[in-house]
Amino acid sequence: MTFENKDLSGKRNPAPKKESQKTTCQKNSFQKSTCQKNAFQKTAYRKRQDFFQKAAFLAMKLSIISVILILLLIVGDIFIKGYSAITWEFLTEMPSNQMTEGGILPCIIGTVELVALSLLVAVPLGIIAAVYLTEYAADGKIKNCIEQAVNNLAGTPSVIFGLFGMALFIKYIGLPMSLLTASLTMGLLIMPAIIRTTQEALLSVPKEYREASHALGVTKWETIRRAVLPSAFSGMITGIIISVGRAAGETAPILFTGAVYYYPRLPDSVFSPFMALSYHLYVMATESMNIELTRSLQYGTAFVLLAIVFVMNLAAVGVRKYYKMKFKPN
Repeated sequence: MTFENKDLSGKRNPAPKKESQKTTCQKNSFQKSTCQKNAFQKTAYRKRQDFFQKAAFLAMKLSIISVILILLLIVGDIFIKGYSAITWEFLTEMPSNQMTEGGILPCIIGTVELVALSLLVAVPLGIIAAVYLTEYAADGKIKNCIEQAVNNLAGTPSVIFGLFGMALFIKYIGLPMSLLTASLTMGLLIMPAIIRTTQEALLSVPKEYREASHALGVTKWETIRRAVLPSAFSGMITGIIISVGRAAGETAPILFTGAVYYYPRLPDSVFSPFMALSYHLYVMATESMNIELTRSLQYGTAFVLLAIVFVMNLAAVGVRKYYKMKFKPN
């Protein structure tokens, strides 16, 4: 049976007309123009992104170059003006004539002892605190408060630590102004940086190390001592490197707790006052009897201070590289 397309009056309806060739072509050309427009927009967007990326990289390169040039300018100026003052007598003799003559041997020894004792105080306590916060402390308000306090202490001005050290160790405990008091104060100053860098180093150790150790039945402390800490040691050295430079260069903490203006002999013990390069440089540059007369000695002292910090940092970098290669995962 055949059905025809008829209306109500019984007449046959005409068949629908097909779209003309022209309409199809117009649609195709419209789609083509739309695709071209989209492609053009994408190309323009990519060009803008490439431009901004290149501009950002150029800005970063210029910033790095500027920092390096400024650093070289400062170090070069100190080297040029202070190199003439560097003699064997300047490095090995005691100061004389109100520090306008002689050498800086007590300052060198005092600075090295200050840095060593400060690290002896700060490194063990900082590592213990970081291990507790990373491995033992449960996530919560108490841990967040402790970490926030550490971050705040890391940004506290050094003069605040100096006043705190004087109030705690000298006024309250009764210790004399000495190398020990200054080292304890400096240890408190550099401890927050050691805690934060040690935490980051511990968190960078893969969890598989801990899980594999626990699967073998090893206790948590043995896992930390034998697997986690050795693997994180190279990162922990970073905090020590930062601390060395700060401990050697800070003046305010030792100004209130142990450093003296003129002490032409070596410290007899940790309870003796001492001279330090940073404070020695500050006094000669601001309170010397004849600042212009000691100008070369000032630059020589600054050059020696930079050299000591550089050598200490270089030794720490060597230790970090050694442990990084020793505990490098296969």
